[in-house]
Amino acid sequence: MPVDSLDSQLAERVATVRAFNRLYTSVIGVLDEGPSDAEYSLSEARVIFELAQRDTTLVPDLRRGLGLDPGYASRLLGKLEERGLVVRERCGKDGRRHVARLTEPGWGAFEHLNAQSTEQIGGLLERFDEDTQRRLLSAMGTISTLVHDRVAAPALVLRPPRAGDLGWVVHRHGALYASEHGLSDEFEALVARIVADYVDHRDPAREAAWIAELDGERVGCIVCTRGADERTAKLRLLLVEPSARGFGVGKRLVTECVEFARSAGYAAMELWTIDVLDTARVLYQRAGFELVTSEVTTSFGRELVGQTWRLEL
Repeated sequence: MPVDSLDSQLAERVATVRAFNRLYTSVIGVLDEGPSDAEYSLSEARVIFELAQRDTTLVPDLRRGLGLDPGYASRLLGKLEERGLVVRERCGKDGRRHVARLTEPGWGAFEHLNAQSTEQIGGLLERFDEDTQRRLLSAMGTISTLVHDRVAAPALVLRPPRAGDLGWVVHRHGALYASEHGLSDEFEALVARIVADYVDHRDPAREAAWIAELDGERVGCIVCTRGADERTAKLRLLLVEPSARGFGVGKRLVTECVEFARSAGYAAMELWTIDVLDTARVLYQRAGFELVTSEVTTSFGRELVGQTWRLEL
């Protein structure tokens, strides 16, 4: 691509980000400013909120967390001390450093500010229906993940599918397997048939599906269905998004599926996979699955080795 085209494309993207910044700033400004007679300035409220996250906070950590100049941070703390909301004292482990903490009135101020903030943001969210709220929160999570490092241990939740989730399962299988393994749209069609069959003929006592979420964002799925006979369950449609790999999502999904099959009274569990899915194969082996058959097949637009694995429950 010519350099001038790249420059033009970058300029357009910069303009898009700046437009978003202006919109975001205006929305947050309305939420943060509150009434004109607000008891605390925005900066004072930020300090109170930060101090409320723990019993005591090192002053340098407070400054870094809020991005404050040392002199300005000292003046803010001084004002809050004068109002009896904050106490500064020397650190017990290192007398050269200072810590800050909220007093009892300071905690009261936090509770008031927190309730006010909750009411304001709740009012913003209530402008949207349930689906739009989920889209908004998902978009916020995406920005946070891309712009900042993901926390070391994000919250992992497994839940039953909700409206729209099974369509997402088909979409993400088709998109990921095409981009990562070069599979044709025949594979996406197969996934769609599996999902449709699950919905049409599911036995709730012996079949189940799970959606994995990290910090509220969909990142994986798995399905347990009946196998070739009543004694055998089938593990199907395991998927973990690239952004969620390394957080134990796949292991948790496989474990949940196997435990469900065991509790549902199955004697064994089988699955069919392809040789290019190295990470999934390791998960299956660690869960106790053993390879039963392996054969070369031309499927989904390329030559693959299809494998059948089995676990005695």
